[in-house]
Parts: sequence; C-alpha cells; structure tokens
Amino acid sequence: MAEKVLFPGDTIGIVGDSPNGIMMVAAAKRLGFKVIVCGSNESSPTMQAADVRIVGTSKEKLQDFAERCDLITYESQYVPASVIEFLSRFTAVPQGKDTLEITQDRLLERAFFEQINVNIAPYATIVSLDDIYQSVSSIGFPCILKPIQKDINNKHQAVIKRQTDIAKVADIVDLGTYVLESLISFNKEISVVFSRDYDGELKFFPLTEEVYHGHDLNRVLTPARVTNDVEEEIHRLAHQIAENINYVGVMQLSFYLTDSGSLYVKRMVPAVSPTGYVFDKATLVSMFEQHLRVLARMPLMTTELVEPTAMVMMTDDDQDSIRTQWVLKDNWSYNFFRYPERMKPRPAGYVLVTAPTIDAAEEQIQATEIWPDETSE
Repeated sequence: MAEKVLFPGDTIGIVGDSPNGIMMVAAAKRLGFKVIVCGSNESSPTMQAADVRIVGTSKEKLQDFAERCDLITYESQYVPASVIEFLSRFTAVPQGKDTLEITQDRLLERAFFEQINVNIAPYATIVSLDDIYQSVSSIGFPCILKPIQKDINNKHQAVIKRQTDIAKVADIVDLGTYVLESLISFNKEISVVFSRDYDGELKFFPLTEEVYHGHDLNRVLTPARVTNDVEEEIHRLAHQIAENINYVGVMQLSFYLTDSGSLYVKRMVPAVSPTGYVFDKATLVSMFEQHLRVLARMPLMTTELVEPTAMVMMTDDDQDSIRTQWVLKDNWSYNFFRYPERMKPRPAGYVLVTAPTIDAAEEQIQATEIWPDETSE
C-alpha cells in the first residue's frame, strides 16, 4: 500500500493496453503526475500517451518498471493477477492482486459471493457433457455455459435454451472447465461504481442502467430508474462485499434487477470499467480522476449527479451514421479511442448525450436508429 500522499511530479505506473488506459494517462497528466506505462504493444494509444514506455512483460522489464514508480495501477480487470503479484514486490500496488484473482476465475468469484451470503444465479461446475445433462434439471432452461477463466472476447460461451442444444456444445466443453449458470429473467441491469479508500470507506457514483447487445455493452444511463429501496439495497450489498475484500481504488458491482424487485449479483470488476465512462459528463469528477485521487491519498471530489447522461459505445460500423449527428447535435460529446488499424478494439469510442431527464436522453439516442434495441442474452 502507498504510505504517503503523491504530489505533482511523482510517478504513477499504469499496466494494460485497454481503452481505459488512454483516459487514465490523461487524468494522471492533468493532475501533474509523471506517467510510465508498461505493456506488450508499443503502438497502443496508452503507451503512446505515456511519458515513459516500457515494452514487454518479462520479469526484468516488470521489475525495472516497478522500481521507477511511486505506485502502480492496473486499468483493466484482464491484467493477469500474477503480474500484479510480482510488481507488488517492488512498489505499491494499492488495488492488490487478491480481488483481481477472485474475479478472473468464475468459480472463485461465485464461491466468494456464496461465502458472504449474497444472491447469485444458480450454477454448476462443468467438466464434461454429462455434467450439463445432470445439472440442467436443477438449473433449468435457459442457461449459459461460460469458461471459468474470464476473457475480454467472451469466447467459448454458449446459451442453452433446450435439451437439444446440449449436444451442440460438446466441442467447447472439451477445452476446459466451465460454469453452467441459470439465465435470470430480469427487468434491468443495474451497476454501482464506487471508490474504496485505504481506510475502507466507500464513495458512490450515481447508479447506472446498462444495456447489452449480446455480450457487448451498448449503452449506460445515469441516473438509474430505480426506487429508493433498490438503491439503498445496492449500497448495502456494496458495503457488505467491500468489507470482505482487500482493494483500494474505483470498482464496479453489477446486478440483475427482477420484476419482483429481487437483486442478483452479476459481476464484480476490481478496476475502472467502460460503465464509468458516463461520469465524464454526469458528475463533476471522472471515474479516472477519482480513482487516481484515492490511490494518491488526495481528498475525493463529490460524485453527485450534475446532469442526466447516456453513454453509447461506437463501433466502426456506426461512423457514417454518426456524421449526421455530428453536424446536428449540440448536446453530444465524443471520445474516439484512435487505435492503429491492426489492433483496434471492437468499440471505436463512445458518445455522451446529456439531457434534462434520462428518458429524454435515451429517446434521443433511439430516435437516430443508429443503435436499435436488441434482446440481451
């Protein structure tokens, strides 16, 4: 853990190549910190924006990187926990590796939630096709098969809607251990993004609603349209979970909200996440700056809602349609990731739409017909 306040001129190290890193570097520079980035691809925008770049993840490179930094942060939940453990030997990594290790393994994550008695979808461990046939009787249809190791590309996942679908997943089951999970029938997906400081105190951003197209995050709306009771319960669950982890920084908890008002924990993200992009406009402080303020032991800014805001992810396929809005909309803000062609992520960036109400913001987005609604699986 960092034992001192960081001041302008001190050095923050950032690990990872996801789009989150681009905004993290920008926020760190605005606060006056020197930024060193360590990653595998020198062409990534995160690396290009850094003051110093260390290319490679050998132990020698990682040690050199760590010894140059006053503290290190990882900008994605997909950075290997083993890398964080190694870096922690040489400098402060306040986020730590424990929570990251839990969330990168779906079985560990579910065992953690069960241990602290929070609601999760029924699941079973799958190592063979026979396990699926035996488990569906208790889990029911529809259900989803997921590898225990999380992957940024969501590869080798399959929805099983009926008995005849089971035989179709025989090939992927042979590739490793899986989790078979009931697909909860939900009304909304709700997330809470919050910071946890060195003393374990939490500071909440406004709740968000998330809309997915398949496995891909399509848009985020804040404030979430939920009752005060639901908001209070989400905050209570966040406190309950945060009390049982060793983590400092900004993180996210996602929930399924059912028609009856029940909440099921969907996931925990011990890092900044795309959901939090919406706070670039919705609150006075961005998720990235708040994260750095926590790590640097600076006073935290207020996270009260300033203006209802919707965030929509853009892909390259949306570019022509965006041109029309570009010349029409005075309340649309844009952030393009600007990756080199050969390493572009699926999202090309995001749009932020502000409006007097969140309903008005969503209606404006839907009226463009750029992002038609799809059923999330």
